[in-house]
Amino acid sequence: MTRLAISRAIVSVADKTGLDELAAALHEAGVEIVSTGSTSAAIAAAGIPVTQVEQITGFPECLGGRVKTLHPAVHAGLLADVGDPAHAAVLAELGIAPFQLLVSNLYPFEQTIAAGAGNAEVIEQIDIGGPAMVRAAAKNHANVAVVTSPQAYGQVVRALAAGGFTLEERRRLAACAYALTASYDAAVASWFAASYVPDEAAVQTGWPQVAAACFTRQEVLRYGENPHQAAALYVPASSRVPASGGIATAELLSGKAMSYNNYVDADSAWQTACEFDEPCVAIMKHSNPCGIAVGADIAEAHRLAHECDPASAFGGVIAANRPVTAALAAQIAAVFTEVIVAPGYEPAALEILMAKKNQRLLVCPAPARAVDAAGAGGLARAGVEWRQVSGGLLMQTSDRLGEPGDRAAGWRLAAGPAAAADVLADLEFAWRACRSVKSNAILLASGRASIGIGMGQVNRVDAARLAVARAGARAAGSVGASDAYFPFPDGFLVLAEAGVRAVAEPGGSVRDSLVIEAAEAAGVSLYFTGVRHFWH
Repeated sequence: MTRLAISRAIVSVADKTGLDELAAALHEAGVEIVSTGSTSAAIAAAGIPVTQVEQITGFPECLGGRVKTLHPAVHAGLLADVGDPAHAAVLAELGIAPFQLLVSNLYPFEQTIAAGAGNAEVIEQIDIGGPAMVRAAAKNHANVAVVTSPQAYGQVVRALAAGGFTLEERRRLAACAYALTASYDAAVASWFAASYVPDEAAVQTGWPQVAAACFTRQEVLRYGENPHQAAALYVPASSRVPASGGIATAELLSGKAMSYNNYVDADSAWQTACEFDEPCVAIMKHSNPCGIAVGADIAEAHRLAHECDPASAFGGVIAANRPVTAALAAQIAAVFTEVIVAPGYEPAALEILMAKKNQRLLVCPAPARAVDAAGAGGLARAGVEWRQVSGGLLMQTSDRLGEPGDRAAGWRLAAGPAAAADVLADLEFAWRACRSVKSNAILLASGRASIGIGMGQVNRVDAARLAVARAGARAAGSVGASDAYFPFPDGFLVLAEAGVRAVAEPGGSVRDSLVIEAAEAAGVSLYFTGVRHFWH
């Protein structure tokens, strides 16, 4: 295994993390360090000898630092194939010494955007020399090792002790380097497309001409939705901007490795639970809720959610928007559960739950929250959703509970008596919970807990029948929500005949008048929300 000894390195980094230690290790190993601007100043301040890049180029940094390393003395040193006699002759003729190592990370472009900077400041953070050097060194990985992250500095120290990097190591580093520049260019391209809206369609619709992103593999899963399907979990390639809360960033505390289906259900459950400000538990199976409830505490929320459909909750996924208490853990322990996801666990709760070795316990960072039109907190589902279709990609702004019609204050009473305050509170809960049910969706609730859910039906009548059947005798006196309007009175009548006393639905059908007549005849309070929440 041949190693390439390191005698000369160029170091130019925006992120100075670990720079002093790295420079010290290079100097101790007898490596000549060439550096630029603030990087060379930091190395010199640490008392380590450094050659400024202008000493080898013969030109000072200029244009406010835009031009530093764009010079043959740098790029020939990075790109030369030292095993090629013609290249070696050119280096000798020009008096250029080759490099064996480049350490470079790039200007904080994405952080600058995240900080709300204006266009001029953002443009100044588009790195030119850094990506050029990184790509050059990566191309010439047969002769140069390229390190683009402070997390890899330990590899440099180990390589110095071992006599240099092997070719296999240099190839891995080159792959990381190209992943960095691809991610960086994708971020720049997306920002330009969104900020400068170059085409007429973008101006009219707000959708940019280009949407680019890069992802890195975080975990290889046992298999996909079915055993014959391969699967893996990927996360955004950029580590330069902190990730928002999401199931992909959750930490597995205990239990078996997560499966593809576990991730899908856990994501649905977690997003549902986090859409409520009160202590809330959502129990999911196949991306549909078996129960959703809020309570005075998280244990009560789980008890109420579980009572909705105990049979379906077996083998499900539980998400809680509060830390899991010992009381909640004791309730969960009595039921076979695949995954539990929460923002934290009390020590006593962990002791109870870890007794089941295969049960997966996830800690998930709290999601970003937004203020909806009524001034109440709500989960801001990341701004844009993607869905692959054959031959392409669909994109849409994320559906979230933030429209005026998502609060009872924004509803219109279309029929029947005005609901009492407690009934209206249940109805608002039902409406918000119904958004997490696959369409066509009907959800019945009582005591701010789901008691019957009809989901994924191809007609609203069957969804209503399923919700009533699952609620049983509890349907009488409950409230109901429909994720879209009733196209005919028949679905509504299923609820009315079961004793549902108040219903929330979007309205907007050409036959709304027939549904209103049916509600008046049944004495049911019918509210139009004016907003629809399909979920396909």
